[in-house]
Amino acid sequence: MFVLVPLLELVVLIEVGQLLGVLPTILLVVATSMLGVWLLRHEGRRAWLQFRSALDEGRWPGDEVAHGALVVLGSALLVVPGFVTDVVGLLLLLVAPIRRIVARQVHRRFGLPGTEAGDRDRVGGGRRVVDVEVVEIRREEPGDGPAGPRGPAGDLPSGRD
Repeated sequence: MFVLVPLLELVVLIEVGQLLGVLPTILLVVATSMLGVWLLRHEGRRAWLQFRSALDEGRWPGDEVAHGALVVLGSALLVVPGFVTDVVGLLLLLVAPIRRIVARQVHRRFGLPGTEAGDRDRVGGGRRVVDVEVVEIRREEPGDGPAGPRGPAGDLPSGRD
């Protein structure tokens, strides 16, 4: 990927440069990078607010995190010089179904909770239920036997006997 993507970008830049000319190609690359910087700030802030909103509402923020991360990734891809990364970045930014597909694939790959539509409102993604019983343990004082100084309700004597 680290070799193929730059080579592909170089080939596409050369082709676009031959089609449009050198100056328009450079201006287009600079313009998309500036757009990416602006979107990165704007969309990153919006993703953070959606994440906080989900937490404030008591919902698992899996969808918000996944979609926010993909929007930020799309914005960052616009900053990278080149047209192939710009197209991928714009697809991630503008086409919500693509974000859902990518989020679902990441969910399946890494087993993350809350990144699919059915998991949206269940904390923990509904994957595991833990049955818990609370047990109170008290330290016995010396002289406390099976009956001990405790009364029938298990309370300590009040000293008013």
